[in-house]
Amino acid sequence: MKTGTLTQLFFEGIDKYAGTHSAAYRAKVGGVWRAITHRDAGARVKAISVGLRELGVQGGDRVAIVSETRPEWALADYACLCARATDVPIYPTLTAKQTEYILGDSGAVAVFCSTVEIVNKLRESRGRLPSLKHIIAFDDPGRRDGVITLAEVEARGRSADGRYPRFREEALAVTPEELATLIYTSGTTGDPKGVMLTHNNIWSNIDACLRVFPLTAGDECLAMLPLSHVYERMVDYTMWTAGVIVNYAESFDKVAQNLGEVRPTIVLSVPRLYEKIYAKVLENALAGSAVKRRIFFWAKKVGDQWATYRLAGLPVPSILAVKYALADRLLFAKLRARTGGRLKCFLSGSAPLSVEIARFFFAARLPVIEGYGLTETSPVLTVNPFDRPKLGTVGKAVPGVQLEIAADGEILAKGPNIMKGYYNKPEATAEAIDVEGWFHTGDIGELDADGYLKITDRKKDLIKTAGGKFVAPQPIENMIKLNKFVANAVVLGDKRKFPIVLVVPNFETLEKWAKERNLSYGSRGQLLALADAKAKIEREVMGMLRDLAKFEMPKKVVLLEHDFTIESGELTPTLKVKRRAVEKRYAELIDKTYAEADPMAAAVEG
Repeated sequence: MKTGTLTQLFFEGIDKYAGTHSAAYRAKVGGVWRAITHRDAGARVKAISVGLRELGVQGGDRVAIVSETRPEWALADYACLCARATDVPIYPTLTAKQTEYILGDSGAVAVFCSTVEIVNKLRESRGRLPSLKHIIAFDDPGRRDGVITLAEVEARGRSADGRYPRFREEALAVTPEELATLIYTSGTTGDPKGVMLTHNNIWSNIDACLRVFPLTAGDECLAMLPLSHVYERMVDYTMWTAGVIVNYAESFDKVAQNLGEVRPTIVLSVPRLYEKIYAKVLENALAGSAVKRRIFFWAKKVGDQWATYRLAGLPVPSILAVKYALADRLLFAKLRARTGGRLKCFLSGSAPLSVEIARFFFAARLPVIEGYGLTETSPVLTVNPFDRPKLGTVGKAVPGVQLEIAADGEILAKGPNIMKGYYNKPEATAEAIDVEGWFHTGDIGELDADGYLKITDRKKDLIKTAGGKFVAPQPIENMIKLNKFVANAVVLGDKRKFPIVLVVPNFETLEKWAKERNLSYGSRGQLLALADAKAKIEREVMGMLRDLAKFEMPKKVVLLEHDFTIESGELTPTLKVKRRAVEKRYAELIDKTYAEADPMAAAVEG
């Protein structure tokens, strides 16, 4: 079997594209999009890598990166790989205590960090981290006490350049089985685990994805996810390998603006982005005149019919084609224009996307290509074929990956992309990878006759009611979130008599509704306390769930004043809800809801 390394891909990218491409990366600095060419990236990576070696960093050492997504992150990453060091990405949103744990557990000898705030967080922990020798700041850290800047590391590397005549050869001497990165997965119970990924784990995944996905050297990508997450990072490597220019969005909130500026051909994100775009389109349509609403729903219906034929690989009837051309002009073309007008597709991962939303985007000729994977699988296991996606699935196994469904429905995977194991945790590794080499994903799913995988839910998230019925919360939550009055939803009910749902309203829509009805309130909390507002949200939520089995139906809707955030610890950096954290924060409210619904049971338990 063919194997490879990330340093090999790095130097191949420079050799291929340095003379042909205007940029490898672009980012907005001072309000202007600025480019870093392949040649610039090669020179800077060499300077940083030699600078690290001058600081005493050796092959096999761990070097952490604590930063938001920006070009310096990618340069520091490649510099570590070229120094044959193992880099350790850390989310900048983690607390000082969480960051300290990862730095200590990994034994990091140096850490790159972006802002003054992060530098200050690390200063507090430094005395408790005997392995940590160097803090390297991307931005000016102000006080210098033991902190050096990235510019100083680069300058040190450039001045020592003559002492490393075999730099490229030494960087390419890394073996495929050497550790490339140590990525800590967030622990919902206990400390996070360090996932050990080798060069070949990630290289094989890049190679597999390039064989099934049609990227060209003329493409441009808009990237907005954390590079600390393996999904964004592997995609970055893939884009570099294919000669695709990576444009880093300023922030998640500025994606709409950046789409118009960059005019990308490929966008990678998570379902939350597509949910927000769909909600905005729906809201604009419903806020318009009666004529505008009729046009929207007619065009959407025609788009659905057109999509049904196209997805089935059937020719579109001529009358429908004429209708679709009009629907496209009235609705879908406007949406494509707002994405810059060049977009070939969206890529989506990290969580399931509603079929209704996926169908809408497909009808707009903006297909959302869903895939599936985990940190432990480098990450991609499956991806929908670009020319034959199947909505509601995460596609077929990529080349080299084998999938099996266990007796209890758990998805098992085998292939060259499966991690080496969990760092210093042999027992956890043995639990995850069985003696036959199958990795146990922790997800429940099924394979159809054509080999497409459908995910039901996380095994640990399945709700088992007190009556012994199993309820998969994610599909229910996705149905509820299609409603324009809902911003977020979490279904709970494990070991309880029935499920309930916590709902964060879309306050923009709810407040507009309240104003039309002359409801008076002083705050959002007071608005949610109004009987009319409560009843309205309950009707909207329950109206989305008519097709559920009786045991799946939430019996109570609990309204929350504040949405879930990364900062509050209720969302992961890829915007997935951390169910246990939400349960913990609202434990009192949840217990009260169940007690009011079933006072006799509450009295017995109390």
